Amino acid sequence: MRLWKQLLISLVILVVGLGIWVRFVPGAGAMLAKAGVPEQLVALAAKPAGEAASGQGQAQGQTQRGRGQGGGAPLVVTQPVDSAVVNDRLNAIGNGEAILSVAVTPQATGNLTEVLVHSGDRITKGQVIARLDNDEQTIAAAQAKVAVASALEKVERNRKLGNAVSVAVLREAEFAMQAAELALQTAELDLKRRDIVAPSGGIVGIITVNPGDYVTTTTSIAVVDDRSQILVDFWVPERFSTKIAVGQAVSASAIALPGSELSGVIHAIDNRVDQASRTLRVRARIDNPDDTLRAGMSFAVSVRFPGDQYPTVNPLAVQWSAEGSYVWRIEAEKSQKVPIKIIQRNSDKVLVDAELAKGDAVVMEGVQRLRDGGAVRIAGVERPQEQRPQPSDQGQKVSEAETAK
Repeated sequence: MRLWKQLLISLVILVVGLGIWVRFVPGAGAMLAKAGVPEQLVALAAKPAGEAASGQGQAQGQTQRGRGQGGGAPLVVTQPVDSAVVNDRLNAIGNGEAILSVAVTPQATGNLTEVLVHSGDRITKGQVIARLDNDEQTIAAAQAKVAVASALEKVERNRKLGNAVSVAVLREAEFAMQAAELALQTAELDLKRRDIVAPSGGIVGIITVNPGDYVTTTTSIAVVDDRSQILVDFWVPERFSTKIAVGQAVSASAIALPGSELSGVIHAIDNRVDQASRTLRVRARIDNPDDTLRAGMSFAVSVRFPGDQYPTVNPLAVQWSAEGSYVWRIEAEKSQKVPIKIIQRNSDKVLVDAELAKGDAVVMEGVQRLRDGGAVRIAGVERPQEQRPQPSDQGQKVSEAETAK
């Protein structure tokens, strides 16, 4: 068989196969149209000659209806921009101490003869809590009193003699009397120091000594805590060093007392930042009128600040490119690329530094086909009726023909 006959037969078979494929496979005609095949040829291949005209009208009607449904603009899902505040609260864990805590120690050495208080007693400033043996000091004080009386009598006698006694003798007697008085004061002070007194008021802690023990000036008899107020030391990051101030209100809760709500103020701030931890030591003061708090307790402290306000977007809205992160903002049904700087990322929202206002619509779905300045269709938003193209008469006739079939 000659070559031209083979080519002719192959062409006929190809045309018949295409006709069958176009006629019975849904969407085949559209694929040929996209490939550049004229619509007339596609209609001829799909239908008999008598139906070609109606097929052509149907294709045109479908094209016009497709244009009326959006004209190829991408469909997107948007969410309005919200706002949130960061750096408005500081939470820390601190340790509590009594506003005044004193370890009571003797001012002299000796044996304890008696302890006058018990653990847990409330005492006042100057109250005697224990005594040392004082027999020797008592005798010394009595001797000093006798020496003072003798010196005073000698001075008075010399004064009565008048000119019969030289001035030097009189002055010597007066000096002796002054020395005796000083010796008496020393003896009385030594005797007084045999009593161990409280330097401040408060609650007595556990007493670790017993009568008969030999104590020195370094022996702690008891610890007295004034718990009318509790001082809580905690540490804050250095970025808050310029925001926190003495007198600022704080709220706290004792870890040992769940649900407790305590209020206080900043009592003191350290004068330097720790270089190792980059934190600043801060001390808060909390009232304890019911005496429910104890020194050494741990506290959860919270301090509020004005904070910094930033826009927030859905995490799905954040996109990345070579220049950095950005979001798509929709304005007048046009997409705009807005660069952003992420401040804080949470599971449900992202705080950003960008030119965004609260209520702006940003795209969180359908970002693949967006371009800067391109038209978009927003899901759930109907277009105005006057903007929708009306179908042509030919498309209406095609629809009526389809209904008749």
